[in-house]
Amino acid sequence: MARNLKIDVFTDVVCPWCLVGSARLDQALSKLPDDVDVVVENHPFYLDPTVPPEGVDVGEMLKAKYGRDPKDMWARVEGEASKAGIELDLSKQPRMFNTAKAHTITRLSKPNGNQHELANAIAEAYFLDHRQINDDNTLADIAVEFGWDRGDALDAMNDANELSITEQLATSAAQQGIRGVPFFVFAEKYALSGAQPDEVFAQALEKTISEL
Repeated sequence: MARNLKIDVFTDVVCPWCLVGSARLDQALSKLPDDVDVVVENHPFYLDPTVPPEGVDVGEMLKAKYGRDPKDMWARVEGEASKAGIELDLSKQPRMFNTAKAHTITRLSKPNGNQHELANAIAEAYFLDHRQINDDNTLADIAVEFGWDRGDALDAMNDANELSITEQLATSAAQQGIRGVPFFVFAEKYALSGAQPDEVFAQALEKTISEL
């Protein structure tokens, strides 16, 4: 008899640690027994809710905030990405963009059953292909690959009501105590914060599944 496992994932597609954490989660999930059916639901969270639509220069922002060369800060996450099999060079994506539209199209993909895969694809387009994910056409191109009609995708990501719902959900996540991402909740029981090592994801899954 199949065991059903729900995992709630809070990420932002412009968060490099989310890229690493999501990859580690997926690697851990790929090793689960065949009788475990997993549903991953992605939820919106804004790494920086003040980012304007045109984006900000990440390097300049980090330099102003911490007074350090951003390359020093990037080196750690790039090293962890490499361990997860991701070739990440943060200097090649100079801008952080507002992610309201990306979160909205991801949220509305829940009925398609591929939210998590779409969120991963948007993050990879941003970090690895260095695409401008604040651009409607870029997001629509990605959405079409995951079953969306192009016109419907463009309408959805520009729907004021849907964008408002996304905003409310992102705000609610922060109000509920989520201070940083990635953040994972297993079977509504156990939470894991950050891009933890592979063995931590494996242990969390093992414990959760043992109680299903």
